[in-house]
Amino acid sequence: MSKELAVSSDQLLAFETDCHLFKDCGFPAPSVWSFLFDPIFSVGPVDFNKPMLLALIGTVVILAFFWAAFSKPKLVPGKFQMVAEILYDFVRNGIARETIGKKGEPFVPFLVSLFFFVWILNLWALIPLAQFPVNSVIAFPVGLALMVWVVYMTVTFKTNGFVGGIRNLCVPSGLPKPIYVILTPIEFVSNIFVRPFTLAVRLFANMFAGHILILIFTIATWYMLGTLLGTVYATASFALTLVLTVFEMFIQALQAYVFTVLTATYLSQALEEAH
Repeated sequence: MSKELAVSSDQLLAFETDCHLFKDCGFPAPSVWSFLFDPIFSVGPVDFNKPMLLALIGTVVILAFFWAAFSKPKLVPGKFQMVAEILYDFVRNGIARETIGKKGEPFVPFLVSLFFFVWILNLWALIPLAQFPVNSVIAFPVGLALMVWVVYMTVTFKTNGFVGGIRNLCVPSGLPKPIYVILTPIEFVSNIFVRPFTLAVRLFANMFAGHILILIFTIATWYMLGTLLGTVYATASFALTLVLTVFEMFIQALQAYVFTVLTATYLSQALEEAH
């Protein structure tokens, strides 16, 4: 695999310097090399590559931002504290209270942390020098989805007990008894397996596809330069790259919102009393 990646990197370097349209060289479309990175440094047995480093930096940025805003809160907030309060209230009022209700107040810090962590991991795609959405690496959405699943299961069984938790997960109330023969296995598979799977795949697929699209048109802009006709094509490709970038900004925030809303929905169900 490393040898194949080295060849791909060499081909990419040749493309960046010499390969253009009408010069008898094929378009090097984004491939596996767009999502695999060599280690930057190591701490003991752990190797840190670019996505891992961006995730760590993102964590530090979020902690520093809210610490600076709320470590010494003022009755009349300054501009920095006001921005932080608006962002915090957006998640608390727009997601936690709207979805869970009053019972959602203890989960507000978790939902706020989750929203901004997912958002900043997505946002790295547009930051110069970084230019990579961390959630386009499947391991990160899977890790986040597993964390949500653990919280979801913990709250379900803590609220309802073991028997009540099973009933909460598998036995919807108010339905004719014969339906449960079919519905109970479906609910079990949906709540235990499908929910974390779709939560992870939805986030990963959107960030992966967005990064691929922007890469294709960014590379195409350079690839088509070199002749008058090629420059016309390159201009159109560059314009489309800008449009896709603006659209991607919307998708990045939307996916963070969707991920957090679905988490709040699962917690709302977990807090319901089994019947």
